[in-house]
Order: sequence, then C-alpha cells, then structure tokens
Amino acid sequence: MAGRSIGLCFCPPMVGNSPCLSQLKASSSCNSPPQTSTLSPPLIKTLSDIHSSGIIACLRAPSAEIAVGAARAALRGGIKVLEVVMSTPGVFEVLQQLVLEYPTMTLGVGTVLNAEDAKVAMKVGAKFIMSPAMIKDVLADVHDHEVLYIPGVMTPTEILSAYNAGARIVKVYPVSALGGVEYISAVKKPFHHIPMVASQGIKMDLVEEYITRGASAVVLSDAIFCKEAIARGDFDTISEQAQLAASIGIEAKKQL
Repeated sequence: MAGRSIGLCFCPPMVGNSPCLSQLKASSSCNSPPQTSTLSPPLIKTLSDIHSSGIIACLRAPSAEIAVGAARAALRGGIKVLEVVMSTPGVFEVLQQLVLEYPTMTLGVGTVLNAEDAKVAMKVGAKFIMSPAMIKDVLADVHDHEVLYIPGVMTPTEILSAYNAGARIVKVYPVSALGGVEYISAVKKPFHHIPMVASQGIKMDLVEEYITRGASAVVLSDAIFCKEAIARGDFDTISEQAQLAASIGIEAKKQL
C-alpha cells in the first residue's frame, strides 16, 4: 500500500497482570493517521489550513475573468482554502494568476479526473487536488510532489480503501444525497481516525453541525458563489458570503 507501513501488534496470551496489556493499549496507534512529522512542511500547512478553517470554497465560473474576480472577492472575505473547478474556462491560467497574487493561500483544483490534468495543476502551483472519485494515477503522482490529494469517496469500503492507499484526507461525496450530517456522523464512528471533508449541496446554516458532528471541513460552492452573484459579477456579495462562511467555520472549530 502506498504511503503506509503497517506493523503487526502482537502479544502472547496474557497471564496474570502481564505487561503486554499496556503494550497492547499503546499499539492502538497502529490505526492512527500518520504523524505530521512524517509530512513535508507544504503538506503540513495545506492540511492545517483545511482543518483550522473548516471551509473549502469551491469556485466554478463561466469565464476566466469572472473566476479571478470571484476568487479575489472570496479571499478578501477571509477564505483561506479555495478550489477552482476544472469546468471553469482557463482553469489553469486562473489558478496560476491566483497563486502569483496570493502565494500564502491554499489554492487548488477540483473535479480532476485524470493524471494529465493533475500534473498540469501541480505545475501551475496547486497546493491540493480534489476529485469526485478515487483516481489511483493521481494519488500515485502526488507522492512525488508536495501536493495534497483529496479523493472522493461514498461508501465505508471506499473510505477505508482510499485511506489505506495513502490518502491523508478524503472527500465524502455526494454527502447531501447520502444523508447529510447524519451520514457523516455515522461513518466517522468506525473511521474516527480518517479525516473527512463533506461535499455537495451544503448550505451555510448546516456548516457548524457538519463540523461538530465529524467533518474536518465542508466544501461550499453556491453558498459563497451564488449563481446570481456570479452572473452579475457582484463580487461584493461574494466577499460578504465568504466572510460569513469563514467566521462560521472558525466558530464551529472553537466548539470542538
């Protein structure tokens, strides 16, 4: 399995007050996620930004010009983590421009479906790559770069398989269609050690509940980049929604 080493934790049958009991308790770390000390500083920062902010802004726009304007508005409003979806015209040029303007922000590309697009995204400065499904070729490629891959998963089997293959964090998608907050809460019980991002159809008033019930972060699309504001080029409204989302995410994290 890429990205993991597994040690077998074994003790002979316990007789009396054997010290093996304490060893067995300590061996629970066998199921824990990798320590951040094993990751490169860029990966640590990307994961930290996702976990601390609780919000990933998901931008899709009808043109590169609107995309850049909308992204600037969201970042101005306090968004720290932002993905530009592949369907946006000139997506790589948009990302490259944003990386130049906001070098400290965590910017990535979403809905990546193949290794070729992932490679271009990495070349133009993406800090993370997100997919609606698990793309093994993409996961293999990011191991040679300081880029985080967030594969899409749906079932318990897919969650565990992606994690065991080396994913540091997974995206539960389409979460609203699967049951929303209740689904995240349910799958976190057996997989409490696997960080999960909730994605699809999440509204602003549910952000806090998703985070307090187990999601490391939520993906917000229309809740920040509403279609009407995008169509009008109303970047002030986008900035206001971004500010609201950022504050809700921070407040939700304080409750943990």
